[in-house]
Amino acid sequence: MANSASRVPISVLLHDKASEDEEPKKKSREDWRKAKELEEARKAGTAPAAVDEEGRDINPHIPQYISSAPWYYNTAGPTLKHQRPQDDPKAHCSGIDEWYKRGVDTSKIVTKYRKGACENCGAMTHKRIDCMERPRKVGAKFSAKQIAHDEFLQPKIVSDYDGKRDRWAGYDPANHREIVEEYLKIEQAKRELRAQKLKENPDLAEEEGESDEDKYVDEVDMPGTKVDSKQRITVRNLRIREDTAKYLRNLDPNSAYYDPKTRSMRDNPTPNLNPDETEFAGENFVRFSGDIKKHAQAQLFAWEAYGKGVDVHVLAEPTKLELLQKEYDKKKSQFKDEVKNKVLEQYGGEEHLVVPPKALLLAQTENYVEYSRQGKIIKGQDKPIIRSRYEEDVYINNHTTIWGSLWKNGCWGYKCCESMIKNSYCVGENGKSSAVMKVAESITDQETAEATRAPVKVSVEKEQSEEISHTRNDSGSDSDHKTSDRVSEKSKKSKKKRKKEKRRHEREEKKLQEKAQKRAEELLKQDERKRPYNSMYDVKAPTEEEIEAYMMKRRREEDPMLAFMGK
Repeated sequence: MANSASRVPISVLLHDKASEDEEPKKKSREDWRKAKELEEARKAGTAPAAVDEEGRDINPHIPQYISSAPWYYNTAGPTLKHQRPQDDPKAHCSGIDEWYKRGVDTSKIVTKYRKGACENCGAMTHKRIDCMERPRKVGAKFSAKQIAHDEFLQPKIVSDYDGKRDRWAGYDPANHREIVEEYLKIEQAKRELRAQKLKENPDLAEEEGESDEDKYVDEVDMPGTKVDSKQRITVRNLRIREDTAKYLRNLDPNSAYYDPKTRSMRDNPTPNLNPDETEFAGENFVRFSGDIKKHAQAQLFAWEAYGKGVDVHVLAEPTKLELLQKEYDKKKSQFKDEVKNKVLEQYGGEEHLVVPPKALLLAQTENYVEYSRQGKIIKGQDKPIIRSRYEEDVYINNHTTIWGSLWKNGCWGYKCCESMIKNSYCVGENGKSSAVMKVAESITDQETAEATRAPVKVSVEKEQSEEISHTRNDSGSDSDHKTSDRVSEKSKKSKKKRKKEKRRHEREEKKLQEKAQKRAEELLKQDERKRPYNSMYDVKAPTEEEIEAYMMKRRREEDPMLAFMGK
């Protein structure tokens, strides 16, 4: 028996490894050979048989799959204990009638305080710190009055697999007697009430006898609704054999799904055809067409009314049901209107309930527009082009006119107060003063000064002529040849100097362009994930619309009403 030794479970191996810090040794080829020889010797009878933990010999001819114990059995040597009958675990479990005792033990009546009992109530089963009664002014230890009963000593219940999942564990069947008695009292009260009505009006007996047949019509078995599941399926799925089968309506395998078990096809097998022309448009079409929804609502109303105590049936008394439903809907709408009017009278806000129709709110029109796959309009009118990116006819900061309604001295402004400052506060006629105009003129001067700072290309001939005219005015005489020669020499020098600077600027611009081009080529060669942030972002100059929007929205420190405006 080479493999008679059982395999050690993983948990034991981990425990041994943690305690001894040694790995289990693997058997060598020599060990396997010795184990094989020992097994053959035991079978031949020359070697003694293996012994289990109880001292009994193990037959060497027992197959390996019987002698080897499972890994989870946790055996230390050869054994056959896993093949012998095991102890019944249910013998150690509690019975089905055993459960925890409720309440207190009223069989014993104690009149004196006992040593070791609760100092507050006098019970022996708990101490004062665990007492659940109200703390007494004078405890039972000193008064020896109203000694509380002892609690039951609860048994230790050991449940098996089924006992832990028993939903009725601990249930007392005597509790069901209360429910039975309650229903008996109700039935007795109904009989007494019915007998009293018959005494007052004897003619009701004949009417009740006639209406008993229709009263319980819903309990009668109808075709297709019998209790037997097999019969219900066969009755429900019966069809005339001359009719065309549902799966023959459309032989396309991608059409509506046909369930052969229930012989149902819920979807429409021919969705491309008009439903009025097809003979079969699916079972869902039949189920949700006509007055089926209305009938379902009536059935639901009948069930709810029956639950409220109104005896009405959808099949036996359809007219009565319809009248009841109409009256119920009418009273329900009246009640909602009364509640709504009461809330509006108390809190107001009726003007907020007046809204335009949904067609106007959702911008729905009858204009037909047809688009192509590329998004272009084939039929219909194009959408109107938005001419401006700014809001129109919006008055801010107490103004009565919009910005741009006034044009004066090359500046835009507000016509109501003649203010040339964007987003300023309107002061009306008081704003039409020279102080505000001076501020506007100063702003225009600043803007013109900033515009003059921009680089302007001036021709060389014009600069030369200005310098010559300036030197002529300073000299005051055109006849002086020396001064004219000096001016010409200076102009030549300045001309050469400007040419040099121009060449230097061109060389620098060329170097910068070459450097930027090399940088772009290097970035393109790199991986996208390794490029720096915004490396390929193309910096462009702002457009005229963006500059205008910035000038309109920028903060004006010179505005006198800036402190009174919201930040």
